[in-house]
Amino acid sequence: MPDHLEPAGDAVEHLCHIGGDLAQIGALHTPMEALRTLFDGKPVRAAREPSAPRKPREGTKQEHVLAMLRRPEGATVAQIAKVTGWAQHAVRSFFAGLKKKGHAVEMMERVRQLGPNKQGARGSYRVYRVAG
Repeated sequence: MPDHLEPAGDAVEHLCHIGGDLAQIGALHTPMEALRTLFDGKPVRAAREPSAPRKPREGTKQEHVLAMLRRPEGATVAQIAKVTGWAQHAVRSFFAGLKKKGHAVEMMERVRQLGPNKQGARGSYRVYRVAG
């Protein structure tokens, strides 16, 4: 055993020495054993063939965002943020990740709301779409 690791008994004594309660530490033994028993009965997941393509998970937020971006009318950052609950900077970060993965995220339209009877810069928005 390496010098920097202590045996389990020494660790318990050390915890008690620095103010830990031995009764609290001992109280964890039964729940931990129950967890170990639970996991021992769990079947082992079959390994995936390394060359086989991964099956994408269904019903994820990312899947919803991609569906919105694939619509003919596209989607704005505000629309995506509302649906997913993400902050607007997180949506733009997701776009950057899509670009890294090879998706072409393109800006279809930029609407500027400046001038009389307009909302100003806060009312401006861009519509994005993923090709394909």
